[in-house]
Amino acid sequence: MQTGNAVVGQSGGPTSVINASLAGVIEGAIRSGAITGVYGMRWGIEGFMQEMLVDLKAEDPRQVALLKSTPSSALGSSRHKLQDEDFPKILAVLKKYDIRYFFMIGGNDSMDTINRVAAYCRGEGYELNGIGVPKTVDNDLFGTDHTPGYGSAARYVALSVQQGGRLARDMQKVDQYSVYQAVGRDAGWLAAAAVAAKKDEADPPHILLIPERAFDKGKFLDKVGEVQGKYGFCSISVGEGVSYADGTPISASQTADKFGNVEFGAMGGTSAAMMLHKMIAGRYESWRGEFQVVESLQMCASDRASALDVAEAYACGLRAVELAEEGRDGLMVSIVRGSDGHGHYRTELGTAELKDVAVRAKPMPDEYIDESGMWVTDKFIDYLRPLVGKLPEFADLAYKPVK
Repeated sequence: MQTGNAVVGQSGGPTSVINASLAGVIEGAIRSGAITGVYGMRWGIEGFMQEMLVDLKAEDPRQVALLKSTPSSALGSSRHKLQDEDFPKILAVLKKYDIRYFFMIGGNDSMDTINRVAAYCRGEGYELNGIGVPKTVDNDLFGTDHTPGYGSAARYVALSVQQGGRLARDMQKVDQYSVYQAVGRDAGWLAAAAVAAKKDEADPPHILLIPERAFDKGKFLDKVGEVQGKYGFCSISVGEGVSYADGTPISASQTADKFGNVEFGAMGGTSAAMMLHKMIAGRYESWRGEFQVVESLQMCASDRASALDVAEAYACGLRAVELAEEGRDGLMVSIVRGSDGHGHYRTELGTAELKDVAVRAKPMPDEYIDESGMWVTDKFIDYLRPLVGKLPEFADLAYKPVK
C-alpha cells in the first residue's frame, strides 16, 4: 500500500446522485491510512491541468454529508477529450502534488480518461492507482448492471410521463396526444423507463420509441391513430437519438444550409419530440397535442432521486477508495444485481476493466424490447422496478353514470 495524495474529479453531464459518489470518495479517502491529502479537481481534467485543485479535507463534514442530496456536479464538470500533448502536463501536476490515487466519476469518456492517464503513467514509471466510479443517466456503460444516476433519472421520466399522461387523458377533448422526450443519444434505457408507473393498458405511455430500433414513420402514425381511437388520447415517450433505418435522426430538420447539409439542433434543427408532434399533426389535421423536452432536468433533479440510487452511488465512491488502497488499477467499480434469496433485489459491487468500459455505449438488449419495436418486455419491467423505487398512487374514479 503506497502513501500519497488522492484527487477526485467529475466529468460529463451530471446526475441526481453524482455528488453522493463524491461524498463516498471523500469520506473513504479521509478514513484511509494510505491517503494523506484529498484534493478535488475544479472543472474536471481540464481544470486539473491548470492546477485548479481544492482541499476536500478542509471542507466542513456536514457539507460533505449534504453532498448525498445535492444535485448537479459540486466540483464542476468538463467534456474535454484528452489529446497527446495533455499527458505530460497531467503527469507534471501529479508529480508536483504527489498524487498517487486518481479517481474520476463519470461515463464512457471519463473511464477512457482514467484508463489513458493510468496507462501513460505506467509507461513513464510513475506509480498511480486509477479507479473509475460509474455515472450516467443513459445507463449505457458496459461492465455494470446499471449506473448510479439511472434509477433517479428513470424515476423522473416515469413520474413525468405518468403525470403528463394523466393531463393528456383528462384534456383529451382539447389535446389528443402528448410526446415526452428523454435523453439518450445511443440507447433507449431512459425513454423506456416511462413504463415504470404504468398499471393498466390505458395508462400512459402507449408508445415507446428508442434508438435501438429504426423509426418507421408510417407504422408509428398508424399506431398513434389506433391508440387514440381506443383511449381518446395517445402518450408517447421518445429517446432523443431515435433515427430512421438509414441512420438519419428524426430530429433532423428538413432545412439545409448553403452547403446542402441538413441542419440539426439549435442551428435550424429541432427535437425528436417536436418532429413527432409535427408528423402527428400532419396526419391527423384536426388534432392538437403537446410535447415536452426537459433536457438536463432529468439529469439532476434531486427532489425525485431514488433512495436506492443514492445509496448505491455513495457505496461506489467508498468502494473505489478501497480498491485503490488494495493497489488495484485500471478498474471501474461496477454494480452487480444480487438477490436476497426471496426474489428481492440486493446491491452487490464488483469491478470492470476500464479498457472494456471506455468509449463504447451499451444498448438495451433484444430481450428487453418487444417484437413491435415500440414497447418493452416484462423482463425489462422486472429489471427497472427496483431501481426506480415505489411510485405515488393516484386516484382512479369509477365514473358511475347518474341514474
